Amino acid sequence: MMRKDLLYPDLSYKLLGCCFEVFKNSGSGHREKYYENALKKEFDNKKIAFKSQVYYPSKYKNETVTRNYLDFLIEDKIALELKVGEYFQKSNLDQVLEYLRFANLKLGIIATFTRKGVKSYRVVNIK
Repeated sequence: MMRKDLLYPDLSYKLLGCCFEVFKNSGSGHREKYYENALKKEFDNKKIAFKSQVYYPSKYKNETVTRNYLDFLIEDKIALELKVGEYFQKSNLDQVLEYLRFANLKLGIIATFTRKGVKSYRVVNIK
């Protein structure tokens, strides 16, 4: 049963389904870049519009101070950040929230590929 109180519920479920499909066919133990490239193929197969390694600068007084790259921008709505490992770290959440603010997006999803499967965490930009 799909929740109706979530931002972009249909699209979120589709893109996480792609992550699960990649894990099901590839398993664990790969580097992040492997999962990124596999997801590109899966998104193409599912006809999900995406951009990868999308550049968003962080600015201070209208000058770029850092360069940020979203792993994926899904249908110009959701930032998808990939990780490999068993746990999320607070710095992962902070990173995605910063991306959301600079890119003016409402929803980010962190997907981490673990030994046992894919874990996900939704990050909402409420400002």
